[in-house]
Amino acid sequence: MRNFLARLGDGMRRFMQGRYGMDDLNRCLYWSFLVLFILELIIPFRPVKAVLGWVTLAIIIWETFRMFSRNIPKRYSENLKFLDMTAGLRRAMRLNRRKFDDRKTYRYFKCPGCGQEVRVPKGKGRIRITCPKCHQSFEKTV
Repeated sequence: MRNFLARLGDGMRRFMQGRYGMDDLNRCLYWSFLVLFILELIIPFRPVKAVLGWVTLAIIIWETFRMFSRNIPKRYSENLKFLDMTAGLRRAMRLNRRKFDDRKTYRYFKCPGCGQEVRVPKGKGRIRITCPKCHQSFEKTV
């Protein structure tokens, strides 16, 4: 059995040589497919199910086409455009994740002058915060 799985893995690696494979856009398409597929299973309204079925089919075909494509520069440029379009959303998600991870040790405040978010340690009482961007000082209790 082990030899069969090793041969299967080697065959798949040889097949994928020269093909594009997975990237961030493909991962997004994959998760979109899964969410829409689960919605299709849950929603009882037949016309909506039909539309979701066609949309999920189109997404999985597009993802498979991109993954097995040999036109690597074209797929790479598509992925770069996707990353550019979603940069703000990804940055906001990363910041929110960091805030959640730091919630026990730090507080975040917005500077009243420029809107820059400033991180300060908790438990210091009333402190004067100086914004690193515009150098305006303001007081807050942490």
